[in-house]
Amino acid sequence: MSDLNSPWLIVGLGNPGPKYQRNRHNVGQMVADALVDMMNASYTRHRAGALVADGRLGVLPGGIPGPRVLVAKLDCYMNVSGRPLAALAKFYNVNAQRILVVHDELDIPEHTLRLKTGGGEGGHNGLRSITQCLGTKNYHRLRVGIGRPPGQMDTADFVLSDLPKRDIEDWALTVVNAAQAACEVVTDGFTTAQQRLHSHS
Repeated sequence: MSDLNSPWLIVGLGNPGPKYQRNRHNVGQMVADALVDMMNASYTRHRAGALVADGRLGVLPGGIPGPRVLVAKLDCYMNVSGRPLAALAKFYNVNAQRILVVHDELDIPEHTLRLKTGGGEGGHNGLRSITQCLGTKNYHRLRVGIGRPPGQMDTADFVLSDLPKRDIEDWALTVVNAAQAACEVVTDGFTTAQQRLHSHS
């Protein structure tokens, strides 16, 4: 069971601005928005260079509101995510074991969700920046599968392309499922949430 007094920091990765809003690379930010809706909260601007929503997520036994959660979207481009994320962690006194980074993942099939702690960055520049600035790999990640680019399509072009309109309903469901998985990390603990997610996949 989570410590109610120690907040979680959940950061949805992406690029800022409307141009990138529907990109595959911005799936993490879509999940952040879904979490803010679940908390019935709203974003405020933080001096670290982020939009942050502060609330409680989930319900614990006995109807007690779940743990305090800070959900953030960073104002910077993906490949320099580390500095503002580390600044938020320092400001709110959150250690790496209570950080969950939500990001797109090329190496798992579309719509597949995976939880992991630590390990390599798999060529993901946002994660590389975060690892450098936190000084550790031992933060949690919620990986949202976007699959591999078709044919000879360039990887950068693929991740910076919009989610196909024909698949919007499927992606909306995946985003909700990812937000629910993040909620379970916070309320039930990482290991329990990971076992449940992977056994259902």
